[in-house]
Amino acid sequence: MLKRTDPTEARGSTALAARRIVLGDREIDGTVVVENGTIVAIEEGRALSGAIDCGADVLIPGLIELHTDHLEPHYSPRPKVFWKPFSAVIAYDAQIAASGITTVFDSLRAGSDGDRNSLAGGLFALGEGIEHARATGLLRADHHTHLRCEICSHDVVEMARDYVERFDVRLISLMDHTPGQRQFRDEQKLRDYYRGKASKTEAELDVYIAARKALHESHHDAHRRALVALAHEAGVALASHDDTTEDHVAESLADRVAIAEFPTTLEAARASHEAGVAVLMGAPNVVRGGSHSGNVSALELAEAGFLDILSSDYVPVSLIEGAFGLAGVAAMGGLPGAIRTVTAGPARATGLDDRGEIALGKRGDLVRVALHGDHPVVREVYRLGRRVA
Repeated sequence: MLKRTDPTEARGSTALAARRIVLGDREIDGTVVVENGTIVAIEEGRALSGAIDCGADVLIPGLIELHTDHLEPHYSPRPKVFWKPFSAVIAYDAQIAASGITTVFDSLRAGSDGDRNSLAGGLFALGEGIEHARATGLLRADHHTHLRCEICSHDVVEMARDYVERFDVRLISLMDHTPGQRQFRDEQKLRDYYRGKASKTEAELDVYIAARKALHESHHDAHRRALVALAHEAGVALASHDDTTEDHVAESLADRVAIAEFPTTLEAARASHEAGVAVLMGAPNVVRGGSHSGNVSALELAEAGFLDILSSDYVPVSLIEGAFGLAGVAAMGGLPGAIRTVTAGPARATGLDDRGEIALGKRGDLVRVALHGDHPVVREVYRLGRRVA
């Protein structure tokens, strides 16, 4: 039974010895020593006495997740069913930590959605649930908030402003799922998507699509300007979402975004990457070998050298599976380069300079990974030097 002391009160010393320790640019054999939550020594070529022997397992930095949609399903596991927010957060946190994620940006939607309108009312309940869980000291991972703002929603600006005033938000993404735009510029793909997701008839889809287009016409420009201003005033990092054309990228650059989430085309990914914007793609895209919605493949972007960050999106364990799956892509630079997409890359893009690498002075967030063939399995997780999973 693991001791459930709050890891933020990290005290004492932990040492782990492994034959494969993944540093920022190479692998070594040695021992990592953590004292009071901070890495204080990396002894290359030495297994220190008393260190936990990881043997042939791989020791990597704790994973950093910027975009996971997995908390909301814990809160609303079935249509019209809502779980207690505190319980939902605790259960979700356990799954996150067990996937090797030690820092997570909980993705919460701001703005009523015609598809799942009632869930928007859960935004503040989940914010309070996260704060309650954090106050107990029982959370295994370090939690931050990623506010996903549906630009064309009638109430998104008011909702986002209220949330930022009440809770600690570290990332805001600008989303537009209007038919004919971005991810759904091919309207038929949207129709196929909602037939499967919501079992809508063609007549219902006609009404839904017309309503979404009307919202875009009336709200998009003003709401985008307001949300960008809110992020900059609050000092919150900005992410674009589903950039498709070079004009989209130009708009994102003008808004000073730091991250391009899920660009749908090679052209948009290239333009973002070359402009210094970190390109984020879904790890399920890597694991499955392509996009489930028919957009550009994450592997194609990796091979072209345009992939900077992976996100688990809708499957937490995909983050570590995707990273190890990229190790064989020449442009990634082997396992160290692939691991950077889930550690140093997201840390740098969000200003978390104290983590993301096994290096002196960094947080003692570590993951011990066993390999079953070439499949990574999380064996142990340490946050600030304390085992949490």
